[in-house]
Amino acid sequence: MPAVNNVLVIGGGLAGTATAIQLARHGVAVDLIEIKPDVAAIGSGITLQGNALRELRRLGVWERVSRAGYAYDSLGLRAPDHDGTLLVELPDVRSGGPDLPATMGMPRPLLARILLDQAAASGVKTRFGLTVTGLEQDRTGVEVTLTDGSKSRYDLVVGADGIRSATRRMLGIELEPKPTGMGIWRVFGNRPPSVTRTDLYYGGPCYLAGYTPTGEDSLYAYVVEDAGDHSGLTPEQRLARVCELASAYHGPWDDIRSALTDPSRVNYTNFETHLLPAPWHRGRVVLIGDAAHSCPPTLAQGGAQALEDAAVLTELLIEADALDDDLWDAFTARRHDRAAEVVAASNQLAQWLFDREQGDAPGLIRRIAGLVSNPA
Repeated sequence: MPAVNNVLVIGGGLAGTATAIQLARHGVAVDLIEIKPDVAAIGSGITLQGNALRELRRLGVWERVSRAGYAYDSLGLRAPDHDGTLLVELPDVRSGGPDLPATMGMPRPLLARILLDQAAASGVKTRFGLTVTGLEQDRTGVEVTLTDGSKSRYDLVVGADGIRSATRRMLGIELEPKPTGMGIWRVFGNRPPSVTRTDLYYGGPCYLAGYTPTGEDSLYAYVVEDAGDHSGLTPEQRLARVCELASAYHGPWDDIRSALTDPSRVNYTNFETHLLPAPWHRGRVVLIGDAAHSCPPTLAQGGAQALEDAAVLTELLIEADALDDDLWDAFTARRHDRAAEVVAASNQLAQWLFDREQGDAPGLIRRIAGLVSNPA
C-alpha cells in the first residue's frame, strides 16, 4: 500500500496537478488547493520537450494533449537581417522516446484545463482561491490551517506553489530567486502558415527573438531584452513595446507582427533562477517544481522538470510502505542532481546570451537532451 493515505497538494500548476493525479489514481485521498481563482485562465503558450510529453502520457492525458498542441521535430536558427534568413534547421532529439514528438507547443491554459479535468476524473478534490496560513507537524502528520479558517490533518503536504513559494517561507527556508539581468516579453497570437516549428533569432536589438506554434491557429512569440520594471505600462503600451522590439526581425516575424493586435495577450517576466539544496523536504512537507528550482527558459525544460519531480515523488510514495529516510534519500538521489544540471545549463545559456558570447550552445543542448532522454 502507499506510504501515505491522505495528502494536501498546494499549487495547481504542472507539478502540483500531476502529483495529485498520480496519487489519487493509486487510492490516496488528495486535496489540491490553488490560491488563484482559475489557473486554466492564465498564461500564453508553453513549450514541452519530449521528456515532458513522456510524463503527460503516464498521466493519461497524451491523447488530449496531442490533439490540442502542435508537434514538430526540428529547430530553426535565423539571422536578424532584412529577410530573416534561415541559417540552419537542426533536428531535435526525441527525448521522450521514438514514438513521441521531439517538441510540442500548446496554449498553457489549455494544458492546465486538461490536467485539472484529469485530476477531477481521478478523484482529486480541488479548491481555488485558497491557500495555507499555518503548518504544524509532528512525527505522524501535518496539521494545516487554510485561509478560510479550516483545519485538516494530512500524512504529507506537497508544496508546489511556484517560484515565490509561501510553503518554502513557512518552512523557514531563506532562499529567494536571483535575477539574471534579462526579461522576456511573450505574446499570444495567430499562427501564419510560415510558422511550423520554433525559430530563434540571435542578435539584433534583443538578446533573443523567437516563436513557437501552439496549435493549428495559434502561436506565442517572444523577445528577450534587459530586465526592467514595466508594471506602469498600459496594455497598449506593452503591445507597442513588443512590436517595436520585434520590428528588427523578419521572415515569419513579419507575418506574426502584423497580426499582433490584442493588448490583453501580452505578458512580461524577468528571468530568475534558484536551486534549493538537498533535501527538498522538511519532515512531512516537501517542495517540488518551481518551489524547489527555477531557471531561464533557455532549454524549455521548466515544465518537464516539474513533471519529473511529480513522477518520481509519486512513484516512491506509491511503492514504499513508509514515509521514511530511505524514501527521501531515493527522491534526492533521483531528482536533485538532475534538476541541478538542467538549471546550471539553462543559466549558462542565458549568461552567454547576456554576455553576447559564442559559447558551445549546440553541445550543451545535446548534452542535456541526452540526460533527459533517460527517464528520471
